[in-house]
Amino acid sequence: MGYKPIKKVISGNYAAAYAARDARVEVVAAYPITPQTSIIEKISEFLANGEVENLQYVPVESEHSAMAACIGASAAGARTFTATSAQGLALMHEMLHWASGARLPVVMVDVNRAMAPPWSVWDDQTDSLAQRDTGWMQFYAENNQEVYDGVLMAFKVAETVNLPAMIIESAFILSHTYDVVEMIPQELVDEFLPPRKPLYTLTDFDNPIAVGALGTPNDYYEFRYKLAKAHEGAKEVIKEVGKEFGERFGRDYSRMIELYRTEDADFVFMGLGSLMGTVKQAVDVLRSEGYRVGAAKVRWFRPFPTEEVYELAKHVEGIAVLDRNYSFGQEGILFNEAKGVLYNTDAHPVMKNYIVGLGGRDFTVSDVRKIAEDMKAIIEAGKLDREVEWYHLKR
Repeated sequence: MGYKPIKKVISGNYAAAYAARDARVEVVAAYPITPQTSIIEKISEFLANGEVENLQYVPVESEHSAMAACIGASAAGARTFTATSAQGLALMHEMLHWASGARLPVVMVDVNRAMAPPWSVWDDQTDSLAQRDTGWMQFYAENNQEVYDGVLMAFKVAETVNLPAMIIESAFILSHTYDVVEMIPQELVDEFLPPRKPLYTLTDFDNPIAVGALGTPNDYYEFRYKLAKAHEGAKEVIKEVGKEFGERFGRDYSRMIELYRTEDADFVFMGLGSLMGTVKQAVDVLRSEGYRVGAAKVRWFRPFPTEEVYELAKHVEGIAVLDRNYSFGQEGILFNEAKGVLYNTDAHPVMKNYIVGLGGRDFTVSDVRKIAEDMKAIIEAGKLDREVEWYHLKR
């Protein structure tokens, strides 16, 4: 890789905290919530020990206030970071729109946690996916290494396109599970991620501006159009930053979808986040048993990797979409997005949605095998028995 990495055995939450430190974050505003809390505790430890310079930590009374403080700090030109989970992210909802509408590159780690009731602290992707229309970019990490790398890349992407970004990790599966993470020496992070150059700043008193002023009907439409174009343009920036990260540090993120053993696959499993580690292990097992299968891990959910989904769909007979989430009254959220991409194209693989692992229910290699058997039968029959299957129901 051309450099000596700093290896530590740390949790996903600590990986997020170390990445924020190495990014030289200037303002952190946050409110504690399980299972996010240890991210902010670790950052406060860095501050107390003198391991960070020029960091202002703002303790607040709620997640709504945390995001409001981040918006103010980012508008003043600071590199800004926060973290939350589930009900906390829901409480931020109003402020998420303000951050994106004001084109502020706030970076936030969301630790996926099931929404209450019933009360839960375990993994479920609905909290972050419920915010898909707020204008935030979303990156889903499979492991602790991707949490660390994702935070660093998110700052560079966000500050290039002037959009806020979420890095999303699984509750407990990543947040509190320890693994080896290769961290990057500070001087090399500084080369990759130079100081922020804000689009505007409220502290430029020679050029005063108003943020959040009234937009008339004649103006509002154009603001939203520019926000939409920024997301479209972000795709190329994501790929460029991911390629640069790979060239510098040996871990390539130049694709918005990571493909695993898909070259000759009859069908593939598509999903988000940590469950795809289990899927890749299952793919190896199934390959040894004669199944021609592969895995397609969607890294960036927003902006959505439309072109990469289409390119994949042209070369497979089927796609099993695994959703650890659900949009009530419809179907799994990733399934809905992926299926919609292909409507007006010439790619029409058989697609089936499997709702798995809600609220942290175990999802195992044997589960993937059963789904593979179902998909194989569907492709051979040439028709679906049902489009959406609640795979983990107690029967």
